[in-house]
Amino acid sequence: MRGAARMIVLSGRAISAGTGLAKAKRNLKWQRDPEGMRLRILEAAKQEFSAHGLAGARVDRIAAKAGANKRMLYYHVGKKDDLYLAVLEGAYEKIRGEERGLDLEHLDPPEAIKRLIEFTWNYFLRNPEFLSLLQTENLVRAKHLKRSNKVKSMHSPFVEMIRTVVRRGVESGDFQVAVDPVQLYISIAALCFFYLSNCATLSVVFGRDLLAKDAKDERLAHMVGLVLAALTGRSAELFEIVKAPKPRAAQPVKMS
Repeated sequence: MRGAARMIVLSGRAISAGTGLAKAKRNLKWQRDPEGMRLRILEAAKQEFSAHGLAGARVDRIAAKAGANKRMLYYHVGKKDDLYLAVLEGAYEKIRGEERGLDLEHLDPPEAIKRLIEFTWNYFLRNPEFLSLLQTENLVRAKHLKRSNKVKSMHSPFVEMIRTVVRRGVESGDFQVAVDPVQLYISIAALCFFYLSNCATLSVVFGRDLLAKDAKDERLAHMVGLVLAALTGRSAELFEIVKAPKPRAAQPVKMS
């Protein structure tokens, strides 16, 4: 029995030593690639916050998905509220960065606005977690976003980009009025956001599958026509709207 006990003790020490060695190797890897670890943490956090909201999100799940532990998470980003704000800032930085690549400054003003609408619509479709994060932050009246100077600074050039397009449109005679660029973008985002964030209830109410391809195509055409009509004053020729899908008729119940 004493020999068996000694073997168990030695085995336990070996396991402990092996575990410690593996942990040391992981720590060394984190130290060599701190930015990679930070990015993995932020991606895991984005998925967690968008799925469960701020209140329902769990730091231990985020750490597990990132292949980290809580200590490393706090070291690389901070506590839960700091992590959430970093995710929000990253989400805004991503969409603003892609918008800068649209090259709106070198397009005819109507085409530039059309491209902005198409991009906003398709970005929201491709990034539903972005809409979830916005809804979560609005529930707390932008409490966390108010702490961010980063988000505010990245929006100034974006607004100026839209202002330039509108001004060129007025100068060329394409647009009838120099609308406020902030109001214009809010209107574009709202046309996209409300449809997508409420498509489940709207589909039931109106008897249409609003996420079917033809319905999404129709919505995009409608938004482009609506905004350009307001800017140009030429409404009829701009409403090239795909025919709306007909709601399915109720199938009769077969009696056995």
